[in-house]
Amino acid sequence: MKREFGKKLIEEYFPNIDLTYVVDTSGAYIPGHGTPTVILIGRRRYARAGSTIRTVLGVRGEPSQPLDPALGLVWQAIISQVGRPGSESEWVSAVDFERNYLAKYPWSLSGGGAGGLRTSIEGARASTPKERDFAIGFSAITAEDDAFFLPDDMTLQRLRVEHGRPMVTGDVVRDFGSAPDIISVWPYDENLQVRELNENPSMAIFFWPRRRVMQRRKRFGTLIENIPSLQWYEFGELYRDKLRTPRRIAFAFVATHNHFVLDRGGRVFNRSAPVIKLPEGASEDDHLALLGVLNSSTACFWLKQVSHGKGNGGVNEGYRGDEWEEFYEFTGTKLEQFPLPGDLPLAFGRELDGLAQKLAALEPSVVCAETTLTRSRLDVARGEYEHTRGRMIALQEELDWDVYRRYGLLDEAEVRDLITVPEKVPELRLGQRAFEIAIARKMKAGELETQWFARHGSTPITEIPADWPQDYRDVVAKRIKTIERRRDIGLIERPECKRRWLSEPWEKQEHAALGNWLLGRCEDRDLWYVTDHQGNQQPRPMTVNRLADRLRGDADVVSVARLFSGPDADLADVLEVIIAEEHVPFLVKFRHTGEGLLKRILWEETWDQQREEDRTGQRLEIDVPPKYKKEDFLRTSYWNQRGKLDVPKERFISYPGASPDSDDSLLLGWSGWDHREQALALITLIEERSTTDGWDAERLTPLLAGLLEVMPWVRQWHSKVDQTFGASPAYEYDTYLTSQREKYGLTDDDLRGWAPPVAKRGRRRGGGA
Repeated sequence: MKREFGKKLIEEYFPNIDLTYVVDTSGAYIPGHGTPTVILIGRRRYARAGSTIRTVLGVRGEPSQPLDPALGLVWQAIISQVGRPGSESEWVSAVDFERNYLAKYPWSLSGGGAGGLRTSIEGARASTPKERDFAIGFSAITAEDDAFFLPDDMTLQRLRVEHGRPMVTGDVVRDFGSAPDIISVWPYDENLQVRELNENPSMAIFFWPRRRVMQRRKRFGTLIENIPSLQWYEFGELYRDKLRTPRRIAFAFVATHNHFVLDRGGRVFNRSAPVIKLPEGASEDDHLALLGVLNSSTACFWLKQVSHGKGNGGVNEGYRGDEWEEFYEFTGTKLEQFPLPGDLPLAFGRELDGLAQKLAALEPSVVCAETTLTRSRLDVARGEYEHTRGRMIALQEELDWDVYRRYGLLDEAEVRDLITVPEKVPELRLGQRAFEIAIARKMKAGELETQWFARHGSTPITEIPADWPQDYRDVVAKRIKTIERRRDIGLIERPECKRRWLSEPWEKQEHAALGNWLLGRCEDRDLWYVTDHQGNQQPRPMTVNRLADRLRGDADVVSVARLFSGPDADLADVLEVIIAEEHVPFLVKFRHTGEGLLKRILWEETWDQQREEDRTGQRLEIDVPPKYKKEDFLRTSYWNQRGKLDVPKERFISYPGASPDSDDSLLLGWSGWDHREQALALITLIEERSTTDGWDAERLTPLLAGLLEVMPWVRQWHSKVDQTFGASPAYEYDTYLTSQREKYGLTDDDLRGWAPPVAKRGRRRGGGA
């Protein structure tokens, strides 16, 4: 009823149907079905039964999952009120609408006066984004995110890819900020023209294993490989006009609440974060004024009236939880019609944007990256962070009430009583806003059940804090009375429309930032190479214990490890913890389940055919290999690092069972090694284990299998004579592998057929089988 493809249904199909009932059941508990639903009853007739349609409008969702769905409060309200037009309860409203009202797209079936409030807001508009020639839509769509996206800039450097750009996804566009959480491999130059792969060899190596998948992506239904104007390694869609503008406002495409942020260039927003481009010549103030009104609670109310509700993932087999947890799809088409008031809240937009930038600079991840870490420095940053956030919460509250005035929802007397000077407002914590105090009072009276406070880590209070200035206490008291007295303001001043300010606790953010700092030091390139007798750097695997020994001389590392795990922390123990989820084994048999290994075979066949294409210059009809699933990996951490296209994003290569007999900690290599270096590291291990540790063929076989596995890539990228060594690495390593097979009486099939021994399961205590 609110999505684009519903327009024809409403405006072309239903006029030929005698609809008799439209029942909003989105608030009811329907077992096994978490998607918001509506029941339509009608039939095709030559003559309609009447001029009106009985409509049941949703007011409030089920407060908790009922034991018997048939006895749910919302469902019971529906069946008791559907025959009583004009009736209204806490849960639904029953109304007879004229047919013309439901002949226009989109439908909004919110009861409790929501329709009248929406009409009032739209009646106060001075313009819309469409009338002001704002361009709203996507700026970049890869059509295969896993082929382009990397977790951070360090991963880009580790893979030696020449060019990348910060990429912002919709789930990080929150609370006036949008810190990029990923890096996209960027196949474009400064003028947004596609780069030539032969001039960017590392990018070519990165893309090549997934070439067939990328060729078979589609742009508007047409395969990328069949579009002459596109190279196979380009984004599926790139809207250059939205990238060239110095400023744009981005927003979260799917979210529980409205989130808009001003971007001043340099970032790319993917399909989950569309952008608003103002007309040429628009100033920063123009953007900030628009930013303020779009982030208001009034905007959230209006957007939810016209936007598609997507549920919240089918929690509890159909019970969708509190309504403020429901996700909505905020499209550019709907946003084009947003009713803008004549006077926009520039001052609020400007200050909130500035505070958001300050808050971003105080996040633990930033503090840990920019300064010498001490407990006192982190505590100071935390204090500044909490003060800044408290000011933002308070200022957002003033913005919300100020915008009610701009839409004419408050009369002159109410404006005097309910609007105050922002500079005099104290910092607020979650739980202290007027609507939250009103909710807490209802909870205390047994009139309401909600997880709002528990989910946001706040404490419900029923009394206005005594330490606030008296003027502000009076304003808040009057706001609470207004919320309780006026149904229209009460529809906006509720969790569904009020900013959640949901974030991870500082302690969790700090712990993750400290771990990342330590991991960054573990990736210091000098740790993973040794200099040979000719002065050349060669890859060198290390156990976790050996890595800890190498790092103990770094006072900063030891200090941060203690901040991470406590004053008595042993560095080796700390490294074992932080590296546990950051490595992937060198051999495919250590990574994949049986189903995953079958998929790997198909990928290897694809690569063989691609190599044949490169050798002959002739295009082959190559099947697209299957994408991996979580179940195809032996550990969830391997899946998290590799994803559905098996992209090597991990920090470390692990060598299970290959540690020296004198050290049982995990043996690691660095994922920054190229294929030649990975092969050489395996050769080094084979030599050490066979000569120093006296390993036999059985124990050496997985290492030889790993060398066999990496050799196709060595032949592909390192077949030419290396001037540093005066030989072809591919030839030298092939010769070595052949000699080792002959030495131990092994064939290629023996190596490919090797599998890790199945772990033995011991008998349960008590004699159970």
